[in-house]
Amino acid sequence: MIRWQRAGWSLFWRWKSRPGRPRIPVELRVLIRRMARENPVWGEERIASELLVKLGIQISPRTVRKYMPKRSDGQPRGDQRWATFLKNHARAIVACDFFVAVTATFRMVYVFVVIEQGSRRLVRVDVTAHPSAEWTLQQLREVVGYEDRYRYLIHDRDSIFAKHLDESIKALGLSVLKSPPRCPKANSVCERVIGTIRRECLDWLIPISQRHLRLILKDWVEHYNRGRPHSALGPSVPDPPADLDAIPTAQSRHRLAAGTLVLAKSVLGGLHHEYSLAMAPTSA
Repeated sequence: MIRWQRAGWSLFWRWKSRPGRPRIPVELRVLIRRMARENPVWGEERIASELLVKLGIQISPRTVRKYMPKRSDGQPRGDQRWATFLKNHARAIVACDFFVAVTATFRMVYVFVVIEQGSRRLVRVDVTAHPSAEWTLQQLREVVGYEDRYRYLIHDRDSIFAKHLDESIKALGLSVLKSPPRCPKANSVCERVIGTIRRECLDWLIPISQRHLRLILKDWVEHYNRGRPHSALGPSVPDPPADLDAIPTAQSRHRLAAGTLVLAKSVLGGLHHEYSLAMAPTSA
């Protein structure tokens, strides 16, 4: 019995006398990771100062660094990540890309898409059978116009975006951001909207001609911008109609507001519908 007690005391004292500082509380470790995740440009000294000045927690930057999430790309902390850059400059960024549609006569037509990064609004969708640098530049001129709201253009490394085209784009006042090779996520907003166009429109409708395709896309873009809710926006629509804010408030979240009825507007021959509220007619 005495031998067991001595062995237990020896193990306890060895644990008590182990080298190094004791681990910080779990809740503080979680807080450090949260602050690092929510503020990608912060380093360990910035987080340590925030903890001391704002929360009264004294901890060394070295200890903070120990519990910060490790970066997989090997870059030092404090650099602005791509996702952070897109978020901070979303209103000034447009992204573009091409995709191919096929008509009923098996003719390949190229669709050019330009989308606002922040609002998700499609600002330009046009088609051509013969894409060229000159044609693409003219499309971008139509987007930029005389406004000074856009500063950056994201595009991939397609051969059409040659050096001379990028120089012409820069002359429009846009800084060109080329996505890295084999990295579609760098232009994810444009890639997703192209997938949406396919799934919600062109997978269900066969254009007879290039002109027919342009008409189909015109109707779908109007629906996408003004009638299709986007979860990334709240949900909301990129270019909401003026009467969207005038929706009457219901007394229950599972019931319509009293005295209203639902109206449906057909889009693309009934492929989609847009719903709205209207006041129900009152009986005389």
